Amino acid sequence: VPTFPAPAPPPCPLPFRVEPFADYGSSLSIALPPALDPRQPFQVIVRYTSVEAPAIWWLDPELTYGNSKPFVFTQGHSVCNRSFFPCFDTPAVKCTYSAIVKAPEGMHVLMSATQSTYEEQDGTYQFYMEYPVPAYLVALVAGDLVPADIGPRSRVWAESCLLSTAVSKLSGRVERWLSAAESLYGPYIWGRYDIVFLPPSFPIVAMENPCLTFIISSILESDEFLIIDVIHEVAHSWFGNAVTNATWEEMWLSEGLATYAQRRITTETYGAAFTCLETAFRLDALHRQMKLLGEDNPVSKLQVKLEPGVNPSNLMNLFTYEKGYCFVYYLSQLCGDPAQFDAFLRAYIEKYKFTSVVAHDLLDSFLIFFPELKEQCIESKTGGSEHSNDMILCSAIALEQEDNPQC
Repeated sequence: VPTFPAPAPPPCPLPFRVEPFADYGSSLSIALPPALDPRQPFQVIVRYTSVEAPAIWWLDPELTYGNSKPFVFTQGHSVCNRSFFPCFDTPAVKCTYSAIVKAPEGMHVLMSATQSTYEEQDGTYQFYMEYPVPAYLVALVAGDLVPADIGPRSRVWAESCLLSTAVSKLSGRVERWLSAAESLYGPYIWGRYDIVFLPPSFPIVAMENPCLTFIISSILESDEFLIIDVIHEVAHSWFGNAVTNATWEEMWLSEGLATYAQRRITTETYGAAFTCLETAFRLDALHRQMKLLGEDNPVSKLQVKLEPGVNPSNLMNLFTYEKGYCFVYYLSQLCGDPAQFDAFLRAYIEKYKFTSVVAHDLLDSFLIFFPELKEQCIESKTGGSEHSNDMILCSAIALEQEDNPQC
């Protein structure tokens, strides 16, 4: 219902229709009053119930580690959150959000928000995310969760039987990783960096929800995978969360840059040998998958074409991460100095934070930051500076045949 300057008119119902869109969602169209001024702020209230929502995972107590209380979590990436709440479910649209959640006694509720309060008398939690985020980064979890601080701005949440293990493996480490990332890419803008360990039913390894990384508990069995995956999610705080790919066809803008940043962080904190081994392992997997699928397979391309009706989640694969990484690494080699490339990425984050971008935004910024590259072979090969970014993007194709660039 629209809200007008005082005295406000009473709320009025608005015409709406739900129309077919794809097998993974429908479109909701709401007609606004014709008298509403185009520049006037207004509010629309949508009352709804989520039924059989693929974004919301309800677990019986038997599916948790403690076997005592039920558990619920959400997983919105890529386009599942449209079943959680009505939204503009595209990474091109960002907004702040607030939520009120009521839970039974003994159930602790967390969300990917910068602020939270709890009213014990009525069991109500209130959350507020003060920075604009895309819909897929709105996340909720509730269960028999216990917290423990592991650093000045970090804590872990887990079922009590897992808590001591999580603390022993991460205490002091997360702050070290955050500090290393800040030295490379600028201030951490989200306030807290907390981690919640989820039951084995969590459908992926980890999810970079701002302020609250979701991660599967079974990863605690491997120190190496825990380090790599948490650092990758830390990197997303800059690449993916602060600056987001505007289209699902260019997910490499988040995953490729986050993978590059992850490896810069591990190099700073654990040395080049650690990073080289992990990179070699992943790029070997990339080459094997390319041979299996074929180089001309549509899903193996850096710039994937999203056909109408195709669920963007189907485009998420190893190529998104490792081909994206190879291209970003190629850009770092063009400028000839990793420290200078870090400086460029800091400027890129500062320019575009809290917005969504396309590949040409990255490439235009790159050529502006390194103007000498326009005057060298890149421009001459294309016959004009207006095509420099196209030439750079096409160069990524050649990287498919290269061996491990990090080594």
